[in-house]
Amino acid sequence: MNIETLCVHGSDKKYDTTGSVCVPIFTAATFAHPAVGESTGFDYSRVQNPTREHLEHTVASLEGGCGAIAFSSGMAATSALTELFSPGNHIVCSADLYGGSYRLFEQISKKNGISFTYADTPEEIAAAITPATKAVFIETPSNPMMHVLDIAAVAKTARENNLLFIADNTFLTPYFQRPLALGADIVLHSGTKYLGGHNDAVAGFLVAKNPDVCEKIRVIAKTTGAILSPFESYLITRGIKTLAVRLERQQKTALAIAHRLATQEKITAVHYIGLPTHPGFEITRKQSSGFGGMISFSVCDEQTAVNILERVKIIQYAESLGGVESLITYPALQTHADVPENERIARGIDGRLLRLSVGLESADDLIADLMQAMEEV
Repeated sequence: MNIETLCVHGSDKKYDTTGSVCVPIFTAATFAHPAVGESTGFDYSRVQNPTREHLEHTVASLEGGCGAIAFSSGMAATSALTELFSPGNHIVCSADLYGGSYRLFEQISKKNGISFTYADTPEEIAAAITPATKAVFIETPSNPMMHVLDIAAVAKTARENNLLFIADNTFLTPYFQRPLALGADIVLHSGTKYLGGHNDAVAGFLVAKNPDVCEKIRVIAKTTGAILSPFESYLITRGIKTLAVRLERQQKTALAIAHRLATQEKITAVHYIGLPTHPGFEITRKQSSGFGGMISFSVCDEQTAVNILERVKIIQYAESLGGVESLITYPALQTHADVPENERIARGIDGRLLRLSVGLESADDLIADLMQAMEEV
């Protein structure tokens, strides 16, 4: 099936006999055994639940993996991922990471004996590999600077060095980009974002290519317990049904906004990979059919950034992204506040940078909202 059809229909496994076109929300915490030594396939909801299983099968199909594991948040998924590694292991990461991932690695994983090196390009990633390296972890496009890495090139390096290759695909989703097909071993998602798409549920996913890796992650999930509830599983399933149409609309609007921002005197830089001037344009065009709905842009001074945040009327000043409502975020004070200031500024995440998640409102209305927010009072 085409991905648009997969989004709507998801897993074809049925869980009731009523003919319901939607998977039911199974709120049961536990399930009765038919007899001693027998099971319906469901025993306890921390281990598995029918509503969550339906969602996991759907996400695995979309990404082309052997299986998916749904977690209570994107950070719960990332935290579970680190349990695959042991003290003394080393991981090479792309340099421009979501601040929550950076905080986890630097403040928690390091205390557990795992070390990290951050690199910007496939060449730098290759040069950072040591005998202790066990994995490469990338986020592409990155949050918030929209840096793009050539997934196939990084996959080649990982394969040559027998390393696990993990890619965060939150920004583009499997609709626009499928890292497993390009050589990744595990895909990470904050399902809160585009997969859910309505700013009403928090979720995370790990999707693996190899059944053995998938089983290791499933054991971690059922043991540590940060699993997705039945109700949130239902909400994310419902969100995925409209993923294709949402992303097409958001991408079209984002491109229009990015072009308009690039003409404004108060805007000093626009980071959107749909612009031919973006460094990652050719790479992304080669490996995906689209560019997504995320834009970051820098303004002339911090006061202008504050003015925009406080004056927007349709766009809402809030964290998160990927929903039907347009949201604008101040990375230096919100998503990346825990990154040391000198590192943030070196990466361009200063008091002049704003991140815009384009929703489903009219492109003309969103552009007008941004323009009025930049006007002199």
